[in-house]
Amino acid sequence: MGAMPSRPHFPPPHRHDVLIGLAGLLGGVLMWVMGVHNNQSFLHTPTWLGLIALVVVSAAELLRRSRPLVGLAVGTVALAADILSGGLAVTFLMYTDLVYAAVMYSGPVAARRIPRLCGLLTGLATVVPLAIYSDPLALLVGTFVALLTLTPAWTGAVVRNHREAAEAARLETERVALLAELDRREAVASERSRMARELHDMVANHLSAIAIHSSAALSLKDPAATDEALGVIRENSVRGLAEMRRLIGLLRDPGETAEPAATSTLDALDTLLEQARTNGRPGGQDIVLCDERPDGAAPLPAPVELAAYRIVQESLTNALKHAAPGRVDVTLAHRTDGPLEVSVISPYGESSGPRAPGSGTGLIGMRERVTLLGGTLDAGPVTGPQGMVWRVRAALPLGDESVQSVT
Repeated sequence: MGAMPSRPHFPPPHRHDVLIGLAGLLGGVLMWVMGVHNNQSFLHTPTWLGLIALVVVSAAELLRRSRPLVGLAVGTVALAADILSGGLAVTFLMYTDLVYAAVMYSGPVAARRIPRLCGLLTGLATVVPLAIYSDPLALLVGTFVALLTLTPAWTGAVVRNHREAAEAARLETERVALLAELDRREAVASERSRMARELHDMVANHLSAIAIHSSAALSLKDPAATDEALGVIRENSVRGLAEMRRLIGLLRDPGETAEPAATSTLDALDTLLEQARTNGRPGGQDIVLCDERPDGAAPLPAPVELAAYRIVQESLTNALKHAAPGRVDVTLAHRTDGPLEVSVISPYGESSGPRAPGSGTGLIGMRERVTLLGGTLDAGPVTGPQGMVWRVRAALPLGDESVQSVT
């Protein structure tokens, strides 16, 4: 059995429209009973027809918001009948409201065409009677039509334009507020990522060394080896505390007094490597630097130097935590008009000594730094002359894209 076709949904009339229709109906009935008509009936039309027209126009008021064009069409037919029967002022007044509502609540096409059509009718009602009767009093017909159609139509158009402009301004304000909120969230996320990278790079290597050497100190029975491990632990604790204080200084309010924090550069790479050699000595790791940059080259942009320093630092930290004993090669190369190339190669295998757990955030931080500079980063196991090795290789451009901060 087929489904019954759904009936069209007609929303209930607005309560203001009901009040308008009811007030017009009562006022019109009172005027009709009192015999107050605008003019004499035409073609012997009975006056009770005006009462029917009044009821129809009052009912059309109920459609002024939900079906404004239907209400205007019904009201136009009723108005013609009212004029033939003598005309009631209330009917004329409600008809002007129907014209106004048709412009206000109909679609954009109808809202544009109705004022033009009313203007055309007003022009015809002005010119045609004047041409036929050649009497200046005939101009009153055009005036009457203008008051009945053109005036409410243009009033509706003006009000509608103001409402649309106000709505457009409100939407634009909401759009700007939404974009501002998105920018704020993006800025907060970017700042959180920057802080996470900096915290990891500044502290993780010290804590990894502390974890490895403390495990070794607990497992070794040699007092000399234990003392050496404790010395490394103390040195990394002091360095880590200093780095943490530096990070806290970076996060202080600009209005507060804080010591300026120096930016890590490749000039401090020797100190970093010496510290890494100390930390990696118990695990049998030998760190070798090969600096292939030409002498007398122009200084590198600060973001590039910082990114290169952090990549080397994180790679050495990962080698300390995960690499097998052997040689760790750190290479810096800079060709003419090319990027700065950073390479760290460490033995691939399980470390024989104590290990520190990794979270994987180090590689994420390195990729973020390289991406901000528009460079490339490769990290993973490869086959080398001495067997399997873990290689981190980054290419950092020195162009305009390198001027943005990567901290």
